[in-house]
Amino acid sequence: MTAPRVSFEFFPPKSLEASFRLWDTVRMLAPLKPDFVSVTYGAGGTTRQLTHEAVTTIGREFDLNVAAHLTCVDASRAETLEIARGYAAAGVNQIVALRGDPPKGQGAFRPHADGFANVLELIAALKETGDFTVRVGAYPERHPEAADDGADVAWLKRKFEAGADQAITQFFFEAETFLRFRDKADKAGIDASRILPGIIPIENWQGIRRFALATGASVPAWLDEAFAKAQRDGREDLLATALCTEMCDTLLGEGVPALHFYTLNRASLTRDVCYALGVTPAVALQHVA
Repeated sequence: MTAPRVSFEFFPPKSLEASFRLWDTVRMLAPLKPDFVSVTYGAGGTTRQLTHEAVTTIGREFDLNVAAHLTCVDASRAETLEIARGYAAAGVNQIVALRGDPPKGQGAFRPHADGFANVLELIAALKETGDFTVRVGAYPERHPEAADDGADVAWLKRKFEAGADQAITQFFFEAETFLRFRDKADKAGIDASRILPGIIPIENWQGIRRFALATGASVPAWLDEAFAKAQRDGREDLLATALCTEMCDTLLGEGVPALHFYTLNRASLTRDVCYALGVTPAVALQHVA
């Protein structure tokens, strides 16, 4: 079987220690030749400058296609498009366009007085420049702010109509979750091949579990039981690798063309899953006299 295409997400470091971990992660995963890598924004746009520095450094030092996250939070239209122009000038031609989470303590999202009212306006403005491939977020399970069960697919369709090129989903724990969402998207007239499943290798079950509940992802009871037993046996990483590999294999068997991994700036599990799926470093042949 042909090895799948992959991509990776990183987040910008906020300390010297975190910086070393990011570069170690990129160094370990870059040889797998991902289609692209993305770098996140912090909640409320708190890592805007750090994101810019990480994006440009990764692109320059590792020769990777880098997609910068860009949000509608706490910035005017002019400021946001100035950031985008800075990316284009630095040779970064891929953007992950998101509404973004509101600053801590603000509650619901409130647009900047002179900013983009929603992500549809941001997508349209970015595509109007002609400089960017634009990716967007998608939710295979009901977003906490969704009005009803069909709202997430309807909103995703509007993102594509606004000019988005591809979508990356929130993570999920069972392949069927993504496949059901893909079927709904297809039924709504969305080209399902343009939807990348977001995969999160489980480095720390309790931490990922809290993150999942906060973002509206369902947590299967069987996973609680499996990780409780694995922890007693000291086999959490083995379980995490096996479960993630099995889910990815199921998705690929169902025709999913590529996988996007949320690395959490830790390379080992993502690398091991990729190896198990046949994604291995390209080895350059040296001339032998």
